[in-house]
Amino acid sequence: MGMNIDAAPERVALMTGDAYRESLRRLKPRVFVDGRRIESVADAPELVPGVNALAYTYDFALKEELAPIALATQTSRGRIVPRMLHVNEAAGDLLNKLEAVRVLCQETGCAQRYLAHDALNGLAQATAAIDDASGTREAGDRFRAYLAHAQDNDLAIGIAMTDAKGDRTKKPHEQANLDAYVHVVRRDGKGVWISGAKAIVTGAPYMHELLVMPSRNMGPQDAAFAVCCAVPVDAAGITIVSRVAGRPSDEPEHGAPLFSRRYGQSTAVVLFEEVFVPWERVFYAGDWKHSHILTYSYATHHRHSCIAARAGFGDLLIGAGALMCEANGFDDPGKVSSLREPMVELIKIVEGFYACGVAASVYAQPDEHSKTFMPEPVYANIGKLLMSTQIYDMHRLAHEVSGGLIVALPGPDEDHNPETAAKLSDVLRASPIVPYDKRIEAARFIEDLTASYQGGWYSLISLHGGGSPAAMKQEIWRNYPVGNKVQLVERLLERGVMHDPDRPITANTQPGKCCDSGCGAPGQGIMQPMTVRRTRETG
Repeated sequence: MGMNIDAAPERVALMTGDAYRESLRRLKPRVFVDGRRIESVADAPELVPGVNALAYTYDFALKEELAPIALATQTSRGRIVPRMLHVNEAAGDLLNKLEAVRVLCQETGCAQRYLAHDALNGLAQATAAIDDASGTREAGDRFRAYLAHAQDNDLAIGIAMTDAKGDRTKKPHEQANLDAYVHVVRRDGKGVWISGAKAIVTGAPYMHELLVMPSRNMGPQDAAFAVCCAVPVDAAGITIVSRVAGRPSDEPEHGAPLFSRRYGQSTAVVLFEEVFVPWERVFYAGDWKHSHILTYSYATHHRHSCIAARAGFGDLLIGAGALMCEANGFDDPGKVSSLREPMVELIKIVEGFYACGVAASVYAQPDEHSKTFMPEPVYANIGKLLMSTQIYDMHRLAHEVSGGLIVALPGPDEDHNPETAAKLSDVLRASPIVPYDKRIEAARFIEDLTASYQGGWYSLISLHGGGSPAAMKQEIWRNYPVGNKVQLVERLLERGVMHDPDRPITANTQPGKCCDSGCGAPGQGIMQPMTVRRTRETG
């Protein structure tokens, strides 16, 4: 029977953060961290900051005041679902996702779960294209069944995309060790068996399932490597070799920093050794002709999300920088040009790349096969490129307004030394209205975010997460309508337009973003996202 379109959409059952932790305890993945086997991911001190970050995304989705951005209506099923598991139906969905990710990362630094949103949207586009080419609904039906499974069970899904790659000058089938790329080793009527390595899997130990996707375009000889499927994180044959999440400590009261002992992110190498995947969880296997659709669409969605994630991180730097100015004795940094100018520069950077994310949302168009909405690629890639190349400037500006105390301050154990603590609190206080302990707390917060192991790690994932700057420049050039600009100047020079489709300089054109395609975008209306974010920021 068809869905009653007049019925109010039902909300799927949502987990709490504690329920998420309990769900992890029921899983038995094979996980190693720093050479030690982890028996319970949810309880391992090395992974607790990462588990906390994911748990926050679950509690976030239950906050009614955040429902406009935290939840979404999947009209194809008549269900209200978590935003992080929603397939976009309109430009407004992209704006809401952007806001949701920013708010999540204001709390956690990096919420991680948004990668599932990006992959599910990319997979919706890829499976629709495969079905259109084959004249069937097989790939799309499997995807839609999996999407419903993920939404109804409120899953945390890790994205296993980046292969180990081996010799970068060789294609997958040319590698001396074929396990440098995940590939199908055999298949039968029940499913496929996959082997290989995925090298950078965010949050892998504390996910419920892994979505395995190809990391590059494939040729006919690479058909075995063109595989996309979903597997439980504890499936037989999977080994996860992970980094520590955040900066946990056995003595959190004294040792670990306030922020990264609470929230963090692990990345892992995931090894697949003849892992069986039933056909209902295989979205394609061997379809090398369409492998590029998923890599391209996922990358565009993910770069759009990365913009929001680092904007949330930037909000932390802006707030901490202002607090540090106050703690240093300048209660109004706006009155001091040496503080106001770097603070404004920091704000300009954060809101500048975020504005590209907004533009990518507003100018989004439906995909021709799936009719789902993807961010406009030029703005998405420009925003991510700005963020990637300016993350170090963000750190520098936070340091500039904070002064040298960040590196000069004695370690936290000195706060409990009876021979020095009293004197230090006396001489290192700057503002009469800001106690010593509050000043050093702000300084150590900025140190944690920018001048520590964790700070360097945030810089690196900002630079390379979602693709290198070179990849984004390539996409900007490939999608930007340089041809339109050339035609504009040729018209003004009264040279006419040389209508030669093989002429490289004018080959890349596109219709106007408004008038040529119509000013009214279909789908759900655009909300007023800033209202929700400001409500969240002010508590």
